[in-house]
Amino acid sequence: MEKTDINSLYIEELTEAVTGMGLPKYRGGQIYGRLHQKLATSFSEMTELPESLRQQLSDIYEIKTAEKVSEQVSKLDGTRKYLFAMGDGSLVESVLMKYHHGNSVCISSQVGCRMGCRFCASTLDGLTRNLTASEMLGQIYSIVKLTGERVSNIVVMGTGEPMDNYDNLIRFIKHISHEKGLNISKRNITVSTCGIVPKMRAFADEGLPVTLALSLHSVTDEKRRQLMPVANSYSIEELMSACEYYFEKTGRRITFEYSLVRDVNDTDPDAEGLIRLAGRVGAHVNLIPVNPIKEREYRETAAPRVLAFKNKLEKSGINVTIRREMGRDIDGACGQLRKRTMDERGSRRGQGA
Repeated sequence: MEKTDINSLYIEELTEAVTGMGLPKYRGGQIYGRLHQKLATSFSEMTELPESLRQQLSDIYEIKTAEKVSEQVSKLDGTRKYLFAMGDGSLVESVLMKYHHGNSVCISSQVGCRMGCRFCASTLDGLTRNLTASEMLGQIYSIVKLTGERVSNIVVMGTGEPMDNYDNLIRFIKHISHEKGLNISKRNITVSTCGIVPKMRAFADEGLPVTLALSLHSVTDEKRRQLMPVANSYSIEELMSACEYYFEKTGRRITFEYSLVRDVNDTDPDAEGLIRLAGRVGAHVNLIPVNPIKEREYRETAAPRVLAFKNKLEKSGINVTIRREMGRDIDGACGQLRKRTMDERGSRRGQGA
């Protein structure tokens, strides 16, 4: 019999399940706290429960974990990049970044990605499957246990398109912010999307006060279609309308993620277009010098040009930052570590190793 994924169950679902087993209601909250606050990885750790109950739970449920395969530590800034294996052997990446305001973890939402963005390593091998809510949580829980440090900020911006895994994304957010869990403020959670408009609108209707980051990367439909195939389905005008709707519903300012690609989207007309779009929805602009990957020809904009682009936006009243390049010396771009590991494994199999 296939066991139920207990870490993905809401506390209400877990409580209903244990009362259905003839147990008192408080056991649901007790077990939930053990899983999501104490980060138990086995029922045997729950010593406050009768041994018979621990065995009963073990027979019905499984606790999904993210097992560390490898870890890279940047000599430049201490950023840690993890490669985790899920129960079926699927590999995903997570990144721990340390800032003065606390630890931030960037997690993956899918195994691979089907969005096809031209400058991203995550999409090179396509989409394998969605991650469950527990597998998204597992990345954070493993990092907390490995480092012994608290995480204060979550960014769902690793491998995968979160809005393409919508139901598990919502479940994940509600777990990670639950008072009986790690209790991370929803205001400290950022969800990135390449712009799946219907899901952006649905996300606004959820009423979750998280930050929505739109991977914009171009200010014209024509150029955006060249960089991001999703732009063939949704125009920039549709994106802006969805952004306005999100702000109206949540009161949360949108962030525009804008990867600067040399001689592609870093011209003065590009800056002027970005000023118009950001001004329209009051967006914060996060400029990202693209992290080159060997499989693509795109190269980063030179530092003087990045600063000139930023200054042009600021002079027009746009709130803008340049993202700190974290982990540049450790396969820092999304999908690089996973891609390299999979290629190495494939090469060894091909050699009969």
